[in-house]
Amino acid sequence: MNVSIGHSSAASLSMTRGAVLHINATTPLRSKSKFPFLFSLSFSTTTSRATRATASMSYHKQLAAAKKAASVAARLCQKVQKALLQSDFQSKSDKSPVTVADYGSQAIVSFILEKELTSIPFSLVAEEDSGDLRKEESRETLHRITELVNDTFASDGTIGISPVSEEDVLKAIDTGKSEGGPHGQHWVLDPIDGTKGFLRGEQYAIALALLDEGKVVLGVLACPNLPLSSIARSNLSSSEDKAGCLFFAEVGAGTYMQSLDGSPPTKVHVSSNENPEEASFFESYEAAHSSHDLSGLIATKLGVKAPPVRIDSQAKYGALSRGDGAIYLRFPRRGYIEKIWDHAAGYIVVAEAGGVVNDAGGKPLDFSKGRYLDLDTGIVVTNPKLMPALLKAVQESISEKASSL
Repeated sequence: MNVSIGHSSAASLSMTRGAVLHINATTPLRSKSKFPFLFSLSFSTTTSRATRATASMSYHKQLAAAKKAASVAARLCQKVQKALLQSDFQSKSDKSPVTVADYGSQAIVSFILEKELTSIPFSLVAEEDSGDLRKEESRETLHRITELVNDTFASDGTIGISPVSEEDVLKAIDTGKSEGGPHGQHWVLDPIDGTKGFLRGEQYAIALALLDEGKVVLGVLACPNLPLSSIARSNLSSSEDKAGCLFFAEVGAGTYMQSLDGSPPTKVHVSSNENPEEASFFESYEAAHSSHDLSGLIATKLGVKAPPVRIDSQAKYGALSRGDGAIYLRFPRRGYIEKIWDHAAGYIVVAEAGGVVNDAGGKPLDFSKGRYLDLDTGIVVTNPKLMPALLKAVQESISEKASSL
């Protein structure tokens, strides 16, 4: 059954067997609203209770495997970072520790997902491949990675994976060569998101998500250095604040947080703040990753009084999902193309916590195009109440900066 919604809109409702409601808006409403694109937002977050329940029942096994994989990978990364920070001779500009942790994390996630999900075809879209590790000059690095992977497995008797060889590690890393796309299921992994934060001893994340027919249906963010309490009440550099968060979300089931050492999970929700002046916002620590000037202009237009919180990695998505701040802005340098592993897990963690993640033009992110995101200028994240004002400020600020060039 198809039902048109008024002659002024090209939106339609289509009912399929099982009373599942699909809503599509192909053109804006003809109204006086300054934000016609918000029509799609108001419907994209609305799903029938039956549909949400069905969706949430479908991925329990995959979510359990993803939580296990990300948590174990986080242990390897913590061990490498601790050794890096305790070393008197290790230069912070030396990328070898993060290289070892990056490859080791990807190998662990691949090993665990394949072991836990034997009945499901395995496809992984990930950042790394084994090309450099197969070179003669990388033999020592590969040996260190293999040792770390085996030590990590051996330290947890519940994993049940026998010692792996260097060739096993190379093959596990290379499972990440999938191109993803709109059909089938594909895991999406950033084994260490926030490499510079990792080297500084600060924020990074193991970010793992699952796509099903091009849609993100679950996500896990392991954030070893993120305080369990709100950033607004914590000192990010203080060792007194207990740290180590695991955020996880499943389509239709909400977003939860627990400690990496296994505390009971608690449901989280984005900030309900409606006043832009009271909204704090996150942005990337590195200016090369996001235009701080543009973010500052947007904040001024909104009347935001608090200074920005700058931290690395998708830990920002996790912090936003529990209401630490109200806005996340990301405007990468011209020519930079966002990869799906940089946002997939964070996207669903925020969305299932009641937030909205759009590009600068107000469109939802599309993860069905392969390894890259096709975006309008940047990414804006907030709650539904603040999004209209935020998008207005974003578009005005982008226009002002363009006209000043």
